[in-house]
Amino acid sequence: MTYTGIDYGLGMSNIDHETGIRFGVIPVSDIEQAWCDSVDGDYGPPCCPACGEELPEGFGDTGACKCGHVVDWVGDECYGDSPLSWDLDDGKYRATQGGDDCDVFVLKAPYFTYAQFCSPCAPGACHLRNPLDEKAEANKCYCFGHEWFEDGKAPYPVYRVDTGEEVKP
Repeated sequence: MTYTGIDYGLGMSNIDHETGIRFGVIPVSDIEQAWCDSVDGDYGPPCCPACGEELPEGFGDTGACKCGHVVDWVGDECYGDSPLSWDLDDGKYRATQGGDDCDVFVLKAPYFTYAQFCSPCAPGACHLRNPLDEKAEANKCYCFGHEWFEDGKAPYPVYRVDTGEEVKP
């Protein structure tokens, strides 16, 4: 693919301003097993199941909310049934998937590639399913390495952030 797309983020959104590398976006189905094995669910802050009020830090094991409901802090009643997001921050990668989103945003990685800009849905990010045939510095984006894919090969060229050298599968 040679069409780089349109940067709807105007260089301001979905980009690591420190490095100038954009966030990569990939469908979770492309990396599903590795993703599920690596992430933690974020259920948000604990809230009173009766009134929804956020419970203060250090609330304790049990106690009464402002509304008078006795809250069992140790149990799961203070958290929702589904995560608000699934997050990865292992010191090597930083990535997130919203609770109702089928895409993963790669926010930091030791690797990058060149891909077409996403639609206005993720302004400034690049879609990893649409790798570019030629290097375009404006379309440099974080990506997952080959080890994230079932067959051991990413569907795009993978380069090291620290050296710029291509990583072969």
